[in-house]
Amino acid sequence: MKQDRSLEFMQVAMKYLPEAKQKMDASGIEFSMEMMQPFMELFTKVMNEAYALGYEDGQKDK
Repeated sequence: MKQDRSLEFMQVAMKYLPEAKQKMDASGIEFSMEMMQPFMELFTKVMNEAYALGYEDGQKDK
């Protein structure tokens, strides 16, 4: 299940990647696909934690 969520999180990240790259380029920060991997790992950690918090909140509402 966690693997499926990670894939979904990556799909969300890729959806917004062009916008993020554009903002970084406009700020003078060069961002390449090679640089993306550490950020994607961090994004996945954040999204897993956010998912867990949302799940816990959902369980409290039952």
